[in-house]
Amino acid sequence: MKGNSKIAIYGALIANIAIAVVKFVAASVTGSSAMVSEGIHSAVDSGNSLLLLLGMKRSQRPPDRGHPFGHGKEIYFWSLIVAILVFSLGGGMSVYEGISHLQHPVQLKDPFWNYIVLFSSMVFEGASLIYAVKEFNKSKGKLGFWEEVSMSKDPGLFAVIYEESAAITGLIIALLGVFLGHYFQNPLFDALASMLIGFVLIIVAITMVKESKGLLVGESANKEIVEGIYNLVKKEEKVQTLYFPLTMHLAPDEILLALDVEFKKEMTVEELFESVNKLEEDIKAAFPNVKKIYIEAKYFGGKNRPWMIETTD
Repeated sequence: MKGNSKIAIYGALIANIAIAVVKFVAASVTGSSAMVSEGIHSAVDSGNSLLLLLGMKRSQRPPDRGHPFGHGKEIYFWSLIVAILVFSLGGGMSVYEGISHLQHPVQLKDPFWNYIVLFSSMVFEGASLIYAVKEFNKSKGKLGFWEEVSMSKDPGLFAVIYEESAAITGLIIALLGVFLGHYFQNPLFDALASMLIGFVLIIVAITMVKESKGLLVGESANKEIVEGIYNLVKKEEKVQTLYFPLTMHLAPDEILLALDVEFKKEMTVEELFESVNKLEEDIKAAFPNVKKIYIEAKYFGGKNRPWMIETTD
């Protein structure tokens, strides 16, 4: 999914840079607070896309002595930074802009360009969101869409989905603010729209912080993968007892697996290693994202003696 994630991010980046410039130009012409907030939003989203691309690049560095499991989790760190920026720059500045216009109302001008920019932005943001959703659906499970998004391990896709959804919501709010402000000739609606856009961004940022924090701390693979591994290993005829698999995402497409297995006591050493190799091959064939496997074999040869066997790519 790395390539698909990058394409989704590049698409969002190009759209947001172009839209941010147009929004700021329209805001300077019309004096709309909501349009300024939307310009800030698009500018922040552009920077966020660059940070996600940086995180994806750095996360692909090979393992070294200081990081024996690689640098995959770095993408989760940068997604956390993105969430903080959405909260502080996007949400905070939009709320501040709205409060500022409440205290010092600005006479609204011809809204024509605001409407042109807002409707054009909806088209570009919508196209970016549709592509991200389409790519996400290729790998999602059987649960509801938003539940699957909240369980996703790929910030390159779920960050774009959250941000573009917030962008569409913000554009609708800005459109209502501009329309009501000119219809009633009252800049209060425009200022309130700016504040609402800020609150939407804050909610999205808090959601992204929660997702990134869970992945940084060490989140298990999805339930379907864990149960699939358990059922696959349990079918092995030489496995006596299997304890529930322990998994952790080292990167969006890299899972660490630890298995605690009791093999049948009458096995020879050669049979033990053959069974372990077969389990490794079967697991990696069924679940390609499982890159590192640690198997602790117990009760071998009738003795309570653990055998730790590591298998990696």
